[in-house]
Amino acid sequence: MKHRRIPRRRAAAAGAGIAALVAAGVTFQTANASESAPSAAPETLSVTAAGKLASTLGEDLGADAAGTYYDAKAKNLVVNVLDETAAKTVEEAGAKARIVENSLAELKSARTALTKDATIPGTSWAVDPAANKVVVTADRTVSRAEWARLDKVVDSLGATAELQRTKGEFKPFIAGGDAITGSGGRCSLGFNVVKGGQPYFITAGHCTEAISTWSDSNGEEIGTNEQSSFPDNDFGLVKYTSEVDHPSEVDLYNGSTQAITKAAEATVGMKVTRSGSTTQVHDGTVTGLDATVNYGNGDIVNGLIQTDVCAEPGDSGGSLFSGDSAIGLTSGGSGDCTSGGETFFQPVTEALSVFGAEIG
Repeated sequence: MKHRRIPRRRAAAAGAGIAALVAAGVTFQTANASESAPSAAPETLSVTAAGKLASTLGEDLGADAAGTYYDAKAKNLVVNVLDETAAKTVEEAGAKARIVENSLAELKSARTALTKDATIPGTSWAVDPAANKVVVTADRTVSRAEWARLDKVVDSLGATAELQRTKGEFKPFIAGGDAITGSGGRCSLGFNVVKGGQPYFITAGHCTEAISTWSDSNGEEIGTNEQSSFPDNDFGLVKYTSEVDHPSEVDLYNGSTQAITKAAEATVGMKVTRSGSTTQVHDGTVTGLDATVNYGNGDIVNGLIQTDVCAEPGDSGGSLFSGDSAIGLTSGGSGDCTSGGETFFQPVTEALSVFGAEIG
């Protein structure tokens, strides 16, 4: 049988259904931190190498580690630590050490307090390792009374947290790049994967919670849902039901594609690219990890990647990648690709682990 390929074209505006793509405008503040005098210049590292070194140092330092991020300009891994002894370990390993005030345990405690006392629709919070704080963001729907409640909780957390407002509104967007449609809504395909030797694709969970059967932009059915998780997580697995081509690549909307060979963890400071069926291809940087976003209606999603990449309704489920590595699935955000904005992504590695699938 002749194989069809999902047509690549920019689809029309999102139809009815959940619109998912939430972003918070997080502005990094100067951290209450000092840099130790390095005993040797830090090594020049790729993002991949920096991620591996960060993982190794995290295990070596244990409770003395206080977060890491990638300095894309200097091409260095920056590691937050609590004392000079830990700083020396970091420098000897080839990274740059910063002695900071707040430990990861203290930042985790701040997140726990926010979850308990400040779960308000239209809010998000994420650890910003560059600021060494939990940055809490409220969108324009948060009322004065709710803002006062947030401010009181954040103030009680002292130097571990800060509060800011974004002009946009956190919302999920329905509408790897190519358009997929169903039941009057549209999302974007994330990545083609293999499970048990069979072809599948992954996309956003808020998409698969709303739509069970998927078609390409020509209206021809291509797949049905196998697994779905939303809220808390935001990923869904769809099994191909027709003989379409399913290459492991992302549409760049310029007549070419980016091959995807593996999945990787995000690193703060990593340069990333997003492809989606509404706004096509946009670049940006990872600004935070383990973000929590409250989309409202009880839809709270945890463990997200935060970026300054823009997106709009219909881009949900689309691909976030860095080179040939799959990084995330578009979840939601605020703003747009005219005035700018920030977007949150579900980590691909977690989705693959839950589904027992792999890039392929």
